[in-house]
Amino acid sequence: MNDCFICNKHSGNIQTSGIKIYEDVYVYVGHIDRNAEPNYLGHIMIDLKRHVPTLGDMNMEEATAFGMIIARVSRALLESENAEHIYSYVMGDAVPHLHMHLVPRYPNTPKEYWGPNAVYDWEYAPMGNDNEVIELCNRIKAYLEKNTHE
Repeated sequence: MNDCFICNKHSGNIQTSGIKIYEDVYVYVGHIDRNAEPNYLGHIMIDLKRHVPTLGDMNMEEATAFGMIIARVSRALLESENAEHIYSYVMGDAVPHLHMHLVPRYPNTPKEYWGPNAVYDWEYAPMGNDNEVIELCNRIKAYLEKNTHE
């Protein structure tokens, strides 16, 4: 899939913010990239490695791996980053390669800024540069490595 952003990212043709948090034969986990714009810290992307467009296109091995890593990364955001809630969504309109967005909501976020896109609009939202994204990625990666059986 030469024109697929996610396939190109996995093959190394596109460099994105942060570092790889986790990878196995089925999934790739990294931080969202906003093209050098400040990133909302903790907005994680979980990509299925095989090029399929929707959740219903996964085989059972992929579905198991996808579900397990969603739960593990969500727990890492709650415990390591002190998030109070995790939003998750799959759109697939702009990039028809299955990927899940995990967006944490942090304590003291006013209710009018609740929601996976609204959190970005809060003036005190935890936005970070590439170095801060890498630090967060390393914390999540360390949490996953330490808590392998959760």
